[in-house]
Amino acid sequence: MPCPHCDADVVAFAVPPALREHAPADAAAICTRCLRVVAADEAGIAGGVPDDPDFSEVDPAFPSGEAGVALALCCGKLESFALNRASIEALIDHAEGAGADAFAFFDRLDAPEAAFDLDRRRAALYDAI
Repeated sequence: MPCPHCDADVVAFAVPPALREHAPADAAAICTRCLRVVAADEAGIAGGVPDDPDFSEVDPAFPSGEAGVALALCCGKLESFALNRASIEALIDHAEGAGADAFAFFDRLDAPEAAFDLDRRRAALYDAI
């Protein structure tokens, strides 16, 4: 299951109905290296995807459950903060409503090869939200 952008492994997951407007498809996948999120079929995943994926392959900072899905989708939006600001805010709110501390998550997230400058996005998140 390679990322179509960088060929790294991906973690597939089902997108809960409450988050589908922020996802590329009902089944999505996050890259373990660049943190881009794509439709699961775009990453070559056919068939079922887990409702409660193990995001620890991406980074141990990821929470489980719906909070983890919301933060995975949020990571996929960070490549263009300006264009995705409303979606990013909604996903962070959802993650926090599901029990995650989104800002602690972004502080602990270690992604040196992310498709975006993580330090700059952290600063933008703190300023905007």
